[in-house]
Amino acid sequence: MTPSWRKPAGAFAIVALIIIWCVAVASLSRIVGQWPVLIQLVFYVFTGIVWILPLKPLLLWMETGRWRVPKD
Repeated sequence: MTPSWRKPAGAFAIVALIIIWCVAVASLSRIVGQWPVLIQLVFYVFTGIVWILPLKPLLLWMETGRWRVPKD
């Protein structure tokens, strides 16, 4: 069997996604820093979890080469 190029490409995409997401959230820190502390907490917890959502299809593609699970 020849190794798949999808796993290294997917790993690169995951790292790129994390970097882009961190830069995007950090760029809002000046605005978010003016909010009440509890609202900041909710914002950072939410943004800390939301970036995981695109990983499921990406991980599926890395393993199978498909973006969605086929319906039988």
